[in-house]
Amino acid sequence: MRVFRGRAESIDADRDVSRRLLSVAADGDPAVRVWTPHRQVAFGRRDARREGYDRAREFARERGFPPVERDVGGRAVAYDGTTTLAFARAEPVADLRTGTTDRYERATAALERALRTLGLEPVRGEPDDSFCPGTHSLSVAVARTEPKASADGAGDDETGAPRRKLVGIAQRVRSDAALTAGIALVANREELADVLDEVYGALDVPFDPSSVGTVADAGGPSDPETVRTAIEESLIGDATDVSVVSAGDRP
Repeated sequence: MRVFRGRAESIDADRDVSRRLLSVAADGDPAVRVWTPHRQVAFGRRDARREGYDRAREFARERGFPPVERDVGGRAVAYDGTTTLAFARAEPVADLRTGTTDRYERATAALERALRTLGLEPVRGEPDDSFCPGTHSLSVAVARTEPKASADGAGDDETGAPRRKLVGIAQRVRSDAALTAGIALVANREELADVLDEVYGALDVPFDPSSVGTVADAGGPSDPETVRTAIEESLIGDATDVSVVSAGDRP
């Protein structure tokens, strides 16, 4: 297995590094990368077809998030450049008609294991009107500041706790390799929720800022390197023949 670490000097150069994972996998070796991308809002292809796309890009730019388009995933996601992580695992493909479900399951299970080592209890799925909505997401329950009222008016703080999404997973499949990739939010919840609120508003796509979660907000560590290491180790799993490749200077 090849493990890529760090990031390249620019957004475009960094995206080229991630594309190299597919080339490595196409040659027969799985590859893993977990890193902190440059500050940006990455739009999906469906976003580019929305009437408010140009306005959404301008909103992102005004907030200091350079807008880009990405190959994997659905709706827009935001990286703050310091605490937001991306992860990817590339695997060889013998038959592109099979294996998609298994790859999603392996990636989801790996992220669940990583989050549990950080003291969180992730659940599969996502709240309504989340960023980049999709089937393969992980959320965490957050404590209520006030008890939830039950039918008889009594307080209840043990049921119906609200959930926030902190991991989204997508997949890109070629005839020779597949890339299962995603985003994990570590900290800086308010800034990420604010810029996504403006972007999704411009796109006229439903979005609830309160659905955005982070590892730190859920009671885990706020240090992105701690979270990065946990995710990388979980994605590597029990692989023994591991070689590390430098992708650039780590932020």
